[in-house]
Amino acid sequence: MDMLQDILLDTWRVAGDMAPYLLLGFLVAGLLARFLPPAFVERHLGGRGLWPVVKASMLGVPMPLCSCGVLPVAASLRQHGASRGATLAFLISTPQTGAESILAVQALLGPVFAVFIVITTFLSGLIGGAAMDGVTPRGADAPRPDGPDQGIDGPTRRTWLGGLRYGFIVLPRDMGRSMLLGLLLSGLLTALVPDNFFADRLGPGILSMLVMMAVGIPLYVCSAGSIPLAYAFMKMGVSPGAALVFLVTGPATNAAAITTIANLLGRRGLAVYLLTIALCAMGAGMLLNQFAIVLPEAAHPHVHDGARGWVQNLAAVALFALLLPSLRRKG
Repeated sequence: MDMLQDILLDTWRVAGDMAPYLLLGFLVAGLLARFLPPAFVERHLGGRGLWPVVKASMLGVPMPLCSCGVLPVAASLRQHGASRGATLAFLISTPQTGAESILAVQALLGPVFAVFIVITTFLSGLIGGAAMDGVTPRGADAPRPDGPDQGIDGPTRRTWLGGLRYGFIVLPRDMGRSMLLGLLLSGLLTALVPDNFFADRLGPGILSMLVMMAVGIPLYVCSAGSIPLAYAFMKMGVSPGAALVFLVTGPATNAAAITTIANLLGRRGLAVYLLTIALCAMGAGMLLNQFAIVLPEAAHPHVHDGARGWVQNLAAVALFALLLPSLRRKG
């Protein structure tokens, strides 16, 4: 019973630290859905060249779509004239972060992590998209034939009510299971595994990053759901760079996304996708470890000291109220 109590308390503690920022992020995501629906994205990513790739990477950073949710949008982009490079850039940058997850990273892991994840997300999309255009022969980048307009705006109709519905109902429902699982696993690992358990076993080098990559690539977890897991891994002694590798590879890849991307962009596109994510994650992780030497606060989870105040507790209650209905979904 004591162990169960510790697990629940650690889960609640992590939820309380993240909840105010996640709720604010849901609001921002709703506003983005109000002013920046996917249909707007489609109209700005056509044609070859670097500029559509840059725009795709920039627009993907704040978009609140997971590694599976981004797939139908990317397919629609391709059908409506987006180049292979722009499509791949959007596929890489979008699931790694969202408005809500950037704020949650700042809450649990600190501002250095938040800056690194945003820059890494943008650059990985840019590099992957440029590489895709580079390996695509000229004349072979014609978009797929237009299919019927499936109305990807859906619940994100450009009204205030539609935007708020997306931010506080649709988005928590879609990410709820992954987010709840991430919180529970974080509490479980924090309670059961001693602090710094992996510090001596893995060290701060490439080995720990490779282990985190091996965990993250096949795992299906949304960008917000990966944050409490990264927090737990750092508490267990994993280096900041290795935690960043998990934050990049976990949300960006999963088995379903890999097979779909192979069908959408071919084996060459899949190879560019996986290599870009792996190499950018490793490079960013090694750079963050160097920053952690100069900025020691980057090497420790950014946990707020003291007892949880009423703001954190109320926000945690609201967060669970938004996420729990996702457990009733079928399929």
